Amino acid sequence: MRATSRGSRNYTPAVAGISAIIVVVVAVLYFLPSRLRPEIGGFDLTVLPLLNAVFNSLTTVFLLAGYAAIRRKRRDTHRRFILAAFATTALFLLTYIVYHSLAPSTPYGGEGVLRTVYYFILITHVVLAAIIVPVALFALFTGLNLEVVRHRRIARWAMPLWLYVSITGVLVYVLISPYY
Repeated sequence: MRATSRGSRNYTPAVAGISAIIVVVVAVLYFLPSRLRPEIGGFDLTVLPLLNAVFNSLTTVFLLAGYAAIRRKRRDTHRRFILAAFATTALFLLTYIVYHSLAPSTPYGGEGVLRTVYYFILITHVVLAAIIVPVALFALFTGLNLEVVRHRRIARWAMPLWLYVSITGVLVYVLISPYY
């Protein structure tokens, strides 16, 4: 990583720390044995994946609106939409962690070509979700730090990856929701 310009901050440790924590927490929840999950009585946990899909949908809308705003050179509007996308992504992450810490894993029940499509979407979604965390954070911090050239270079990768992750998150929900 190249040195930051005078007056700018080095966000690399923060990005690395936040990214590592998120990936480790999600991985631990994925492999957490069901006997270690806390019991929760009377609450229908299946509402949480629906909320995840809603938050992913909102993230997609905010990202597209942010992209449209920056294309029109409306930087303040762009910043607001991108911050909104981060907010809905944070809410997604919160509901995702709560759901996966309390609920057992839901197996996909589809067959044939739909099963192949589901697993392709799921695997690419999960892999790119892990990658987009640090990329999007670097894009955010360079943008907030007004490192325009660096921000543009990172955002060219972050935007399509983040859009793919948010859209496929909704598709994963649509495909697995009949099996909750």
